[in-house]
This record gives sequence, C-alpha cells and structure tokens, in this order.
Amino acid sequence: MATADHIRNPIEWGRDSVKRAGQAVGSAAHSIGGSQQARSSAPLTVRRITIAELRDVLARGLADFATFRTDVIFYCLIYPVVGLVLAQMAASHNMLPLIFPLASGFALVGPLAAIGLYEMSRRRELGLPTTWADAFGVIVSPAIGAIVALGLVLLAVFALWLAAAYAIYEITLGPQPPVSITAFIHDVFTTPAGWAMMGLGVGAGFLFAVLVLTISVVSFPLLLDRDVGVLTAVSTSVRAVLANPGPVAVWGLIVAGGLVIGSIPFLIGLAIVLPILGHATWHLYRKLVPR
Repeated sequence: MATADHIRNPIEWGRDSVKRAGQAVGSAAHSIGGSQQARSSAPLTVRRITIAELRDVLARGLADFATFRTDVIFYCLIYPVVGLVLAQMAASHNMLPLIFPLASGFALVGPLAAIGLYEMSRRRELGLPTTWADAFGVIVSPAIGAIVALGLVLLAVFALWLAAAYAIYEITLGPQPPVSITAFIHDVFTTPAGWAMMGLGVGAGFLFAVLVLTISVVSFPLLLDRDVGVLTAVSTSVRAVLANPGPVAVWGLIVAGGLVIGSIPFLIGLAIVLPILGHATWHLYRKLVPR
C-alpha cells in the first residue's frame, strides 16, 4: 500500500503526469468546444429584434438594478477605483497619452467585468435569493474555464488597443513624452498633430469596439446559461450581430454613451451605469437567443 511518504518510481510519475495532462487537455477542449451534445447539435436559434425592444431591455436592466441596488453598487465600486488607480499610475509614469485609451478601453473588457451582474440577473430570473456575494458564484460555475478563455481574448484585444493608441501618439505628437498635463492638453486640442491623433485614435477605437461587441454581445451570458463552449458562444454572438446590425449598433452607442456619462466625474458614475448596462445585457441576450 502506498504511504504519504512513498517515493514514486519513474513509471508511476510518468503515468500520473500523462493522466493529469489528459485531464487538462480534456478540460481545455470542453472549455473551447463545450459538451459533446452542444458540439453535435444544430446551431442555436437567433432572433431578429427591433430597436424599439431595446427600451424593454433597458427597463428590465433598471428593474434588476433597483432590486439589487445596494449590492451592485458595492460590487461595482471596484471599477472606478481601479480606473483611477490606473490613471494615476499612467500620469506618474510619464504615460499621459495612455490615460484616455485606458478609460475608453474599459468598454473592451466591460463584458468580462460584468459577468457577475449577468449571474445576478440569471438568478433573479430563476427566482433564487441573490446578494452581491452571488456575483462571485461564477468562479465555481462549470463554465468558468470557457469564461476565462474568452476573457483572455478580450484582455489581449485591450492590450492591442493600448499598443495601437501609443503608436498613434508616437507618429503624431510623439515620440517624446509630454512635459506636463497642461502642455499635453494644449497640444491635443490646438495643433494639427493633436487633431490627427484624435482622428486616428477614434477610428482605431471604433474598429476595436466593433470587434469586441461582435464577439461578446451575447457570448458571456450564453456561457453562463448553457454548456456550449467558447466557439459556439462566439459564433452565436457573431450571428446575432449579423441578424440584427441596426439594433446591435444602437446598443453599442447606448453602452458607449453610458460609459462616457459614467466616467464623469472621476469614473464614479460607473458604479451606477455599469450595473444597469450589465443587467440589461443579460436581457438583451434573452431576446436575441431564445430558449
């Protein structure tokens, strides 16, 4: 009988290593492809919705916020705090050109940041008792592997956006760092190079935002709701966007406008705007992908 201090021979060690590797590969395959049933079944149905239905989506999101108001404000206070810390770090490390990209780029990781809000809306829909602590229940969700995998994709897109934003700065106002915040603001708004930087930045940011909206508008809620895997979740999200270009575009504008409003002043408004948009996203998913 093996004991706690049993020294394994190379054969035992190799056998256990192969077993663990097999389990890891199986887990990764499940995260990417979902269950065998999901892989073999027909593509999920995607509904066509109207722009008018977005009012109901927002109303339902507001109703969830009203129900969980204290809980979600506490839960979401972390986002303005993190945003302010990142902005302070950028300002103090001669990275002034990245302050706005950091703030605006929050929309790129917003779908991941709101995962706990989707879970709260899901539980309320099922009639389950829900508090802010349940938002962290996604950590033990069977879909956590797929959620992490898709989250890493969004973080990679966010990193690419920051790299693109800094490259745009270097070819316009750079390559030297700004001498001060006042000088930087003056150069941005009063010089041709500053206007060129803003134009190129807005254009690049738009492309990144469209990419993220397309792959994530329903994918994270879908992963929480069904055991489908990353590939099915993303492909369903893409099909939902292609079937509803107008409503999804309007939804993207609503999200962008909400984040701008929530960022004034000092990102504090995000503690209210984010939960409303997060809960509403769950209900948008419900309209786009019927049961």
